[in-house]
Amino acid sequence: MRLISGRLVGGRRTRPHARSASPGRVVRWHAGLMDATDLAELAALLRQRNIIDQQIGRLINRPMTAGHAGEWIASRIFDIELEPSAVAKAIDGRFRTGALAGKSVNVKWYLKREGLLDMTEAVELDYYLVLTGPKASARDVRTVRAWRIDAAYLFDAQQLLAAHRPAGSRSESHPVCAKRDGWQPRSTQP
Repeated sequence: MRLISGRLVGGRRTRPHARSASPGRVVRWHAGLMDATDLAELAALLRQRNIIDQQIGRLINRPMTAGHAGEWIASRIFDIELEPSAVAKAIDGRFRTGALAGKSVNVKWYLKREGLLDMTEAVELDYYLVLTGPKASARDVRTVRAWRIDAAYLFDAQQLLAAHRPAGSRSESHPVCAKRDGWQPRSTQP
């Protein structure tokens, strides 16, 4: 029996298992099939979410994603002038006031604090401003990632890159695990 585009093959619905399936091996899906009531309920909830996402998108003037919403929130709290284009490479904006006035910043909003930071090697980037939700735990794997901010972290982009760049490597973007002490909340504002 083989899986062919999610169809029933041999009278049973099958799906490759993400963890244990080897190439060409098919494992039965144990979660069962979604019934029409569940599908209709999910569709209704997604319609409601789309309406809310459209309203947020109009407010922030960008499509609703954690990244765009985080940039908008950070711009209001930390007085950041956002780049006119949401697709500007590596830089989301610049601090307007304070000790970091004129410095470039890349804003991240992670709904869980997992100790990872998606970095770039752009030399023009000065700082990462990372907004995070609560610290992730092993039991959080299948729970909701709530839209909340529990802490903000400021990292010097070039110092962080130098400390985490593997010798001789050069890549556009890669996640790294910042040192545990780097994820201590700071009481000072940028």
